[in-house]
Amino acid sequence: MNSLQIISPAVHYRKANGGGMKIFYREAGEANPSALLLLHGFPTLSHMFRGLIPLLADRYHLVAPDLPGFGFTEALDRGSFNYTFDNLASIIDDFTNTIALRRFAIYVFDYGAPVGFRLALKQPERITAIISQNGNAYEVGLSDGWNPIQEYWKDPNDPNRSALRGFLTPEATELQYQHGVTDEAQLAPESYSLDSALLARPGNVDIQLDLFLDYASNVALYPRFQEFFRTRRLPTLAVWGKSDPFFLPAGAKAFTRDNPDTEIHFYDTGHFAPQTHAGEIATTIREFLDRKLVN
Repeated sequence: MNSLQIISPAVHYRKANGGGMKIFYREAGEANPSALLLLHGFPTLSHMFRGLIPLLADRYHLVAPDLPGFGFTEALDRGSFNYTFDNLASIIDDFTNTIALRRFAIYVFDYGAPVGFRLALKQPERITAIISQNGNAYEVGLSDGWNPIQEYWKDPNDPNRSALRGFLTPEATELQYQHGVTDEAQLAPESYSLDSALLARPGNVDIQLDLFLDYASNVALYPRFQEFFRTRRLPTLAVWGKSDPFFLPAGAKAFTRDNPDTEIHFYDTGHFAPQTHAGEIATTIREFLDRKLVN
């Protein structure tokens, strides 16, 4: 049971430039050395952190942007912006400079993991700690749910691309939220409804299909990510929904191969762990960061 009794600072909803794109972000807490950059994943947006941010903002400076192609961040058309994970990371890197976020821990989920780990590779001195919530960096963490996408990587033809459109339907989004959740009454319907509405904007389906294809670049970078974990040995915490249909618990355990000091916590839920376990995850994060970060 969550024992936190916190009077949280207000959350502010802002926009700032990132690589010439208007980035929407949520911000809370006073600017201080204990900053945390929260990076969401597919198919959601910074809204996924709405329960977690108030439980941490009394102690940490929290920044949660919407990635390009998601949420309320400006979505440039594919003719003027190439939707790759390299470019997403570059945009977010520039965004952090715009808002003067100099050093920070990263909370990475799903797509947020390859974005955050790219930031770490580029400027390792800026990253103070890693919190991975179902944010994978090991092939053993990929479930069979990736098989259709992996077929697209092998042969990026039109039939294989069209076969992935089923991942982008409202029904598929709702199912992603429900899978592995023991009490579906804990799931706020506006979560998957908002995700679906924003995914359905004109042109967005093809943006998402482009990112499905480019996800192969993340797997190709796994060895470099792992080398970073091994050589830098940053404080690392894995908080993982154990019934995630896409990223297996083995992906959380694998962090200890390269950083044996990684701390791992599993929760009896699915892909979107903060939707059902925000209190428990916040308590774990507070204890971990308070112990590991030296201001």
